[in-house]
Amino acid sequence: MSLIKLPRILYVFALLAFFTAWADVTIEVTGAGARQFPIAVADMAGEAQLKEPITAVIRADLARSGRFNLVETGGVVPSESPLVELPVWRDRGADSLTVGSVRVDAAGLTYIRLRVFDNLGQKHLASFEIVAKPNQLRRAAHQLADQIYELLTGDKGVFATRIAFVQKQGKRFSLQIADADGQNPQTVVAANEPIMSPSWSPDGGRLAYVSFERRKPVVFVQDLYAGTRKAVAAFKGSNSAPAWSPDGRSLVVTLTLDGISQLYLIPAEGGAQRRIQRSPGIDTEATFSPDGQSIVFTSDRGGSPQLYRASLLGGDAERISFEGSYNVSPHYSADGKTLTFIRRETGGFRVATLDLSNRQTLTLSSGSYDESPSFAPNGKMILYASEVGGRGTLATVSSDGLVKQRLMAEGDVREPAWGPYAGQLPLTRLPFNP
Repeated sequence: MSLIKLPRILYVFALLAFFTAWADVTIEVTGAGARQFPIAVADMAGEAQLKEPITAVIRADLARSGRFNLVETGGVVPSESPLVELPVWRDRGADSLTVGSVRVDAAGLTYIRLRVFDNLGQKHLASFEIVAKPNQLRRAAHQLADQIYELLTGDKGVFATRIAFVQKQGKRFSLQIADADGQNPQTVVAANEPIMSPSWSPDGGRLAYVSFERRKPVVFVQDLYAGTRKAVAAFKGSNSAPAWSPDGRSLVVTLTLDGISQLYLIPAEGGAQRRIQRSPGIDTEATFSPDGQSIVFTSDRGGSPQLYRASLLGGDAERISFEGSYNVSPHYSADGKTLTFIRRETGGFRVATLDLSNRQTLTLSSGSYDESPSFAPNGKMILYASEVGGRGTLATVSSDGLVKQRLMAEGDVREPAWGPYAGQLPLTRLPFNP
C-alpha cells in the first residue's frame, strides 16, 4: 500500500478499432502500430473436436496487439503445404499465411501443428508443434500466437504470460491471476478485508501482496504451485508495497517502524529487515533495477512526490524526475532502459515513460486518473488500472502510445501487475516437408 495514494480512476477510450468478447471479459482495442502486418490465419483442420478454440485465440491475440491486420479467410482450410496457393492469398491482401491441424490421441492429448508462410516471397518460414492437455489449449494457442508475433515482428510475444489483479465484488476482495487477455481467471486468495499491491516473483511461481485481514497491512508471499502462503513482513505499523529482487531472494518493502514510511530489504522467506534509505520524507513504491544493483522509488523528501534512484550499496539517492510536481509508482522495463510511472498533468493522472538515457518523458494515456502501471516482459506494452462506468477495470497501452486496450471484467478490478515469462508448454520447431 502506498502512502502517496492516487484518487480513484476514470478513463474512457476513444472509438473502437476491434472488439471481441469471451465469457465475462470484453476487450476493446484502439489504434494500430506504426507498421501492421497483413496476415491470414486459416482455420485449423480437425479443430471442431476441441472444446477450446485454437484459431480464434490466435486471431484475437494478434488483433489486439495492434501490429497485425487480419485478412478474412472465408472459412477456407488450406492444405498444410500450400505453396502453390500462396499467390492466391497474396492477392487477397495477406502478406503471410498460417495453416494448422489438430490431432487428439487416445489418451486425450492434443497435438497442435502450425505452419507460417511468406506469401510475398512464396516460401515457408517456420513450423511448430505443441502437445497440450485438455486444460492447456488456451495456453498452447497463446504460445503459438507468440511464435507468429516474434517471427514477423522480431519482438518476443507476451500472449502466453499472465497478469495479477485485485477484484472486489460486493464486500469481498480476491487476488486473481489470469491470462494476459484477462481470460481464464483463477482466485489465489480471497478475504473480506482489502488486498493490495500484488508483485510477481521473477520465476512466476510466487506472488507477494498486502492484506488487511489482520486489521493492519501485512505483506504475504503466496506459492502459486504449492498453494501455501506466509506472512513475510508483519512488523509494527504498516507493511506495504512489496517488490522482488531479480534473483527472487529478497523483497523491498515499505515499513513504518519509526513512524514514517521508509524502505527496507527483507528475505523473501521472511526475517530481519535492513533499512535501505533514510530520509525525513515518505519513501515508498520501490522497484529493483533489472541488474539488482539499485532501486527506483517514490519520495516526497524534496517537497513533492518524485522519482529517485539509489544504490543498494549505500550513498545518497538521486532524483530522476523533474517535469511536473507529481510523479509516482515507477516500474522498470526488462532491459532497464525505461521507467513507466504515473504523472500528474492538467486534467488528470496519466501513464508516462521516462527514458533513463536522456531523461525524456512521454505521456501515454489521456484519462483523468490512472494508476499501477507495469511493463509487459518484452517492454512493448504497459498494463495499468482504470475506471469505466464507476468501476475499476484494466487497460494497456503500447510503449509508443499508438495502441490502447481496455479489459472489462466482472466487479471492481484494481492493482494490476504483469507477470514474467513462465509456465510455458514444450514447443518443437519442425522441419518443413512439402
